Amino acid sequence: MNKPEGNVFAPETLIDPFDYYRAIHDAGIAIEHLEGMNTWVVYSYDLCSEAAAKPDVFSNDFTALMGREADEDIQAILAEGWPDLPTLLTADHPVHTRNRKLVNLAFSAPRVNAIEADMRQKSIELIEAFADKGACEFVEEFGVPLPVAMIAGQIGLDDDPKRVKRWSDAAVDRFSQMVDHDRKLECARSLVEFQHYMKGLIDDRRANGGNDLLTDLVQARIEGETPLTDPEIMSLMQQFMVAGNETTTSTLAGGLLQLIRNPDQMAKAKAAAGGRDPKVLGNLVEEALRYETPTAGMWRIVKADTELGGVAIPAGAVVQLRYAAANRDPKRFPDPDRFDIDRTNARTHLSFGKGPHMCVGNMLSRKEMLVAFDELLERLDNFAVADESEIRILPNILLRGVTHLPITFTRKA
Repeated sequence: MNKPEGNVFAPETLIDPFDYYRAIHDAGIAIEHLEGMNTWVVYSYDLCSEAAAKPDVFSNDFTALMGREADEDIQAILAEGWPDLPTLLTADHPVHTRNRKLVNLAFSAPRVNAIEADMRQKSIELIEAFADKGACEFVEEFGVPLPVAMIAGQIGLDDDPKRVKRWSDAAVDRFSQMVDHDRKLECARSLVEFQHYMKGLIDDRRANGGNDLLTDLVQARIEGETPLTDPEIMSLMQQFMVAGNETTTSTLAGGLLQLIRNPDQMAKAKAAAGGRDPKVLGNLVEEALRYETPTAGMWRIVKADTELGGVAIPAGAVVQLRYAAANRDPKRFPDPDRFDIDRTNARTHLSFGKGPHMCVGNMLSRKEMLVAFDELLERLDNFAVADESEIRILPNILLRGVTHLPITFTRKA
């Protein structure tokens, strides 16, 4: 078992990791100890699934990895807001269990289905704005504004979707710990600004109600459980804000790029658009999620001495579940580097996680992407990349996605 050259967390690997993952799988490496560090990286589908299903051993409470903001100027800014509490992503039982029960009430199938018409209307509105131009920067003109508008409307921020994106980007940068001090200051200011804005909305929903996700959370009650507090709702809203647009943006852009690069798959998808075969487009969404894996990895903290795949891991160790590598595991997905919208097990990908921490908003995201692809492929034709050298990828340990995609097209007659 010879480890391939390179580093899974090197910037160049984060941008284009798939040759590295292929070499890892070819070498039979399912889990790797990073030399000189108390860190293990899990690459195989089976071991990622196993660890994700055992939160009692592989804890989600990895907030300590982010470190306490040591700089006094950052601390002073954060003190103007509320504590950033662990609620879902970085919480374990019983906190996670209680919060998940309350949140599930808001992310119900009826709630998702009720906003499908809004998704379609917004998709059409965005497409019509550039359809006759024959070209657009897809991420800026469609990939970002569609999911941002949808999640903004659901959490009560429909007055300024651009502000949602700014807050979301700040949360991602703060979480990644890959930014300089000046950017950390900006991120802290954005968090406090977001919290104060949310406080006003929370107070309004408590007094007046509404027809959105925020109202559902403010009013959520389960027998035997205390209602969500204001800081808990703020934390949840921030997570929904990030997950609600980053995953969808990355998958839409990456999925369209792969359709362009695979004309046979594009032809199948176009034949299914316009409501002709939603199952095919649904599987396109799943294959795009598998192939692109916008949530490239997630941290876990080992709570007790254990082993994974026959490898001993001590209590206190840090484990990175590399979902993007698991989604290219040939033992699970034959010919994993082929983009195939007919892949029968595409939906078993780990892009939304697995186990008790599986993304609570996955139904909303899936529906949004299905509607978006349906409208794009029904209204536009002859897609092409305008300039391959202009494609940009976000280099981030936890999130990966296309951030700049210039395309050309024609309007369908």
